[in-house]
Amino acid sequence: MNNKLRSRQTKDGIRIYEQSDFAGMHAAGKVAATILDEIAEHVQVGQTTAALDQIITDKVTQMGADSATIGYKGYQHASCISVNHVVCHGIPSDKTLKDGDILNIDVTVIVDGWFGDTSRMYVAGRLPRKAERLIQVTHDALMLGIEAARPGNTFGDIGHAIQSFVESHRMSVVRDFCGHGLGRVFHAPPNVLHYGRPGTGPVLEEGMFFTIEPMVNLGRPETKTLADDWTAVTRDKSLSAQFEHSVGVTAGAPEIFTLSPAQMFHPTYLGG
Repeated sequence: MNNKLRSRQTKDGIRIYEQSDFAGMHAAGKVAATILDEIAEHVQVGQTTAALDQIITDKVTQMGADSATIGYKGYQHASCISVNHVVCHGIPSDKTLKDGDILNIDVTVIVDGWFGDTSRMYVAGRLPRKAERLIQVTHDALMLGIEAARPGNTFGDIGHAIQSFVESHRMSVVRDFCGHGLGRVFHAPPNVLHYGRPGTGPVLEEGMFFTIEPMVNLGRPETKTLADDWTAVTRDKSLSAQFEHSVGVTAGAPEIFTLSPAQMFHPTYLGG
């Protein structure tokens, strides 16, 4: 770590954080990741996503954090829960989970002014083989994107690492949504695309904080947003999966702020 990191903005408007700021991001990320660890046992056939969201809401309060999503642009839940062909921003509801449903749960908390943002995949009941493959590819694509988040690389390098891997497995990367900068704000430059060409886009520098959160479809990449103005679904109704980490760029390997304390980020039912 560079002990002389100073807060500033790049010419692309991307905030460079100080070394001391990494601790705040680790603290916020740990709370978000812990909540996702603890919700796992409640993801069961017959459970409603509204009940899962209420458990998450209670856990946010119990851990002394604030929800970043309650009240955000009118949203009224502490999580987004996206089931099967829902790509992202699924609104918790009274609909019950069925055997074989896969779901992404996305949580963002605020701890001492720092934002911790992460999501991961779960399954209710038995995991179908095609969903297992989708989840595995999406997880591995995220980790390849994180590996590319090193000084001197570009954001295009991150997107290319994800896109080329996903497409080699005959799946598609969603283009309508992307990762984002964060820190003491929820969303900030840069937009972190999960597709792209090597060597394009802003150059990565030590002290940048952002999310990488690829959404991968079994079918085509196109999405549509439902009438509630939040829920995004695959146009062809194919299954979709997503994983998200918040990361910080260092002089060496990137730091992941949202590592699972229980090592449950990669679903345990896949042997992760």
